[in-house]
Amino acid sequence: MKVTYQTCCGVDVHKSFLVATIVKTTGGIEPSYQKKRFSTFNNSILEFKQWLLDNECHDVCMESTGKYWVPVFNLLEDEINVVIANPKWVKAVKGNKDDTKDSKWIGDLFRLGLVKGSYIPCKKVRILREYTRYRYKLVSCRSSEKNRYQNALTVCNVALDSVVSDIFGKSSTSIIDYLLEQSGTSINHEEIASKLLRSLKSKEDAVIESVEGYQMTDAQKYRMRLVRAHMDYITAEINDVDKMIENMISSNPDFENAVQFLCTIPGVKRDSAITIISEIGTDMSQFSSSKRLCCWAGLTPGSNESAGKKKSVRITRAGVYLKPA
Repeated sequence: MKVTYQTCCGVDVHKSFLVATIVKTTGGIEPSYQKKRFSTFNNSILEFKQWLLDNECHDVCMESTGKYWVPVFNLLEDEINVVIANPKWVKAVKGNKDDTKDSKWIGDLFRLGLVKGSYIPCKKVRILREYTRYRYKLVSCRSSEKNRYQNALTVCNVALDSVVSDIFGKSSTSIIDYLLEQSGTSINHEEIASKLLRSLKSKEDAVIESVEGYQMTDAQKYRMRLVRAHMDYITAEINDVDKMIENMISSNPDFENAVQFLCTIPGVKRDSAITIISEIGTDMSQFSSSKRLCCWAGLTPGSNESAGKKKSVRITRAGVYLKPA
């Protein structure tokens, strides 16, 4: 096979240390190997970087193990070409692997050009991605709390969600607050009716019937207050994250222009455009075609055929943050 990299390095990175193997191909068929172990502290990573430069090694391949590769990538990317590989492309044979052998195996595969590199955007895009993904997690957490709040109402024999369209609207919130303040299980129909707004006034009888005879203990009321307070806290966090994201977009002309361009697509709003930019960046030269981009985003079926039989070709889990956008 043709040698793609005359001098390269395979790295097996862990939480507290990394094992590196420099593979050099000179005149002979068999390459030469230099192995060394470093810790993942910054000073040690810089020593690793200098060791690579001293050996004229400017191409490094690492397995994307959790987030452990990120500190190494941050300190190497300015002077060294770092390829981050999906573990499935560099998986060693079971029963014959250890940290040293793994780094050698990665180096051998990389030397022959058999390792596909993962797309790693520039640092500005990576930071923006951290914020958009964090926002995604916050929204998911708030949705879970909303479901928990609705379940608490159902358990307490409150069927208000069967009458109103939004259980977290102004009228519904006022009615629930009234129920939480009550010491017993009796309700004042006139008080309930006074809290109804707009079109909900026409459903006065149904609203009263949905909360009549509710069963809510003090412990259940306290739990609902905790859930409500947590939802309010998460909402405030989301607003803070939104402000920071907006500042990052508006302060970067490339981001702002790309977002405005994406917003010209029917159905794509600003939030969705920002999410798309945070995931794929603004440099489309990383993808040779639109097909490659769709494949990277996990939107195209795979190819799995053996002995004339086609097996499951469903789309992958890739692009879990990009698909909802």
